[in-house]
Amino acid sequence: MPRSLPAAALLAALLASPAVAAPNGGAAKIVGSPAFKAAQATLDREHERTVADIVTLTEIPAPPFKETARGKVYRAMLEAHGLTNVETDAEGNVMGLRKGTKPGPVVVVSAHLDTVFPEGTDVKVRREGTKLYAPGIADDTRALAVLLAWVRALDAAKISTKSDILFVGTVGEEGAGDLRGVRYFFGQGKYKDRTKAFFSVDGLDPSQITHIGVGSKRYRATFKGPGGHSYGAFGIVNPMAAMGKAVADLYTVQVPTDPKVTYSASVTGGGTSVNAIPDKVFTEFDMRSADPVELAKLETRFKTIVDEAVAGENKARSTRFGPVSAELTSIGDRPAGQTVLTAPLVTDTAAAITALGFTPTFNASSTDANAPMAKGVPAITIGSGGTGGRAHSLEEWIDVEKGPSVRGMSVGLAAILAAAGVN
Repeated sequence: MPRSLPAAALLAALLASPAVAAPNGGAAKIVGSPAFKAAQATLDREHERTVADIVTLTEIPAPPFKETARGKVYRAMLEAHGLTNVETDAEGNVMGLRKGTKPGPVVVVSAHLDTVFPEGTDVKVRREGTKLYAPGIADDTRALAVLLAWVRALDAAKISTKSDILFVGTVGEEGAGDLRGVRYFFGQGKYKDRTKAFFSVDGLDPSQITHIGVGSKRYRATFKGPGGHSYGAFGIVNPMAAMGKAVADLYTVQVPTDPKVTYSASVTGGGTSVNAIPDKVFTEFDMRSADPVELAKLETRFKTIVDEAVAGENKARSTRFGPVSAELTSIGDRPAGQTVLTAPLVTDTAAAITALGFTPTFNASSTDANAPMAKGVPAITIGSGGTGGRAHSLEEWIDVEKGPSVRGMSVGLAAILAAAGVN
């Protein structure tokens, strides 16, 4: 989930921007217009339809790399909402276009189809009052339904935008998916060079703007050796000793706190028996930073540590049956990037948040917005509105009380209209 950054300096910089400081700025005008109020009235009137869409989509399993069933239903929903150029791309992203009046670059509004939960997870929604409970309901199924609500609101209010708005359900945002959907979109997709602004709708809090994309490098380090009997072959090299040395040495590395850099030895396994020197063991490592230079430095140091641990073990013990070796396999590579605070996308969104009675907060996280940020495309992540909790757990929940929900949804709609321009 996004983490809040120290607010004082960020607010000072942001409020100095004319787009936010001026009470009659673009977003404020949009929020005060009769057309926007009509759109809000539609969000209010059709709130139960939005809730029904949340339930429908949540109850279609979308485990990692198996989002196809949910994608098919979501594509049908986009078609039913009258969008044009509805399609599923080669990676599995589904999308549809709401036409503007001026052909040119598009504003992309996305939410991700996948969840973190494995195949077989019970995704039946349980309702208790205004709270809905189910795995994935907050991250990110609510956002998928909110995108549809925004389309209905725009159409009902007859709001015409200058730019085309492309609504997208992406695949592979979570975990091992490694942003594969959005990376395809900006690497090989038909809109890769036609995007003027990108919104990832992920999480709930309508006051948050994630404008810093935390990059990550993830590796599985597999250490191999000859193996042998723990008593009879004692004294030969042990890949677990090399692995332990690598983990211990990594944890002596001092990394910057500003920009923040982190590392973790996260998952480990291997071996065959308590009375056998293992022939293969592994550990998975996670390294993160919003600064690509610092992240690259840590990655280089990590690789050196692994090589030195292997060399040290081969020197310390007998290699008569063979040496220890290590193989590094990349299991995750998320690009880092950011959209500066003074970018119109950020200032307009902050103005929309303020105009609707919230106080903007600014965050760093790893979301679909990382990919466009890394390519220099203005991109942020915003919340879909409302409240919830226990994300990535079986007790994940959201509150769909109408008043707060509609108010929160209104923020994103105003921000999108500010980016796309209103005729």
